[in-house]
Amino acid sequence: MSKKLLLIIPFYNEASRIDLATYNHAFQQYTDCDFLLVNDGSSDNTASVIKDLSDKHPNATALDLKVNKGKAEAIRQAVLHSKNKSYTHIGYLDADLATPFDELFRIWDFAHKNSNYNFVMGSRIKKLGSDITRYSYRHYSGRIFATIASKLILKAPVYDTQCGAKIIDYKLAITLFEKPFITKWVFDLELLLRYKAIEKLYLHKIFEYGLSVWIEKGDSKITFKDLLGFPYQLVKIYFAYGR
Repeated sequence: MSKKLLLIIPFYNEASRIDLATYNHAFQQYTDCDFLLVNDGSSDNTASVIKDLSDKHPNATALDLKVNKGKAEAIRQAVLHSKNKSYTHIGYLDADLATPFDELFRIWDFAHKNSNYNFVMGSRIKKLGSDITRYSYRHYSGRIFATIASKLILKAPVYDTQCGAKIIDYKLAITLFEKPFITKWVFDLELLLRYKAIEKLYLHKIFEYGLSVWIEKGDSKITFKDLLGFPYQLVKIYFAYGR
C-alpha cells in the first residue's frame, strides 16, 4: 500500500544539534509516512549525518543539494523530487523540531480526516492550555509582519503565515512549488498568494490549526538582520503578486 504523506525536512548546518534519538523514534513510530531529509548545501557534516539516518530506516531518504539556496528552494526541490509519486499530501517541518513530530502528525490527522481543507497550516496561537514559547523580539516582529501580510497583502484574516509546519494536498503542492520563489524566508506567504491566484475560494480550503506545543530553539537560521529585511521582502511580494 502506498504512503499517503511525504514529510520534507530541510537541514542547513544542523549537524551539531540534530536530535538523533528523536528522529530515530519518529521514523520508527510513523511508518506510514515517508520522510525526505534535505541537505541544503551545508558546510558542516550535516549531509553525512542525515545520510546515516536515512540508511537506517526504509521510510527515510536523504536528498543532498550541493549549493545552499535557502529553505524555500530546498523545500521546492524536495517537492519537485517527489513528482509522479502516489502521495495524497506533502508536509514540511523545521529541522530543529520547534514543532514536535507529534504536533505535526496531529495536523496530518486533521488534514486526512477533513478533505474539504487542502492546505492546513500550523498556527502559533498562545492560549490557555498551550505551550507556545518564543523570544520576545521575534514574537513582536512576527505580529507586525503577520498584520501587514494579512491586512495589506493577502487581505485575509490569517494569524500566522510563517509557522514551519504545514500539510498541503499533493497535487496542489506540485502546482504551488513549480516555480522558484522571489524571497528566501517569506515563501509561505507566496504560497498563499499563488493559491489565491488559481482558486477564488481558496480561503474556504485553508485551515489554521492551533498548535498545542511550539518551542523556539536557539541558533535560528533567521537572524535579527533577516528580520529587518522582511519589509523589503514584503514590498517585493506586494508588487510581484499584484496589489
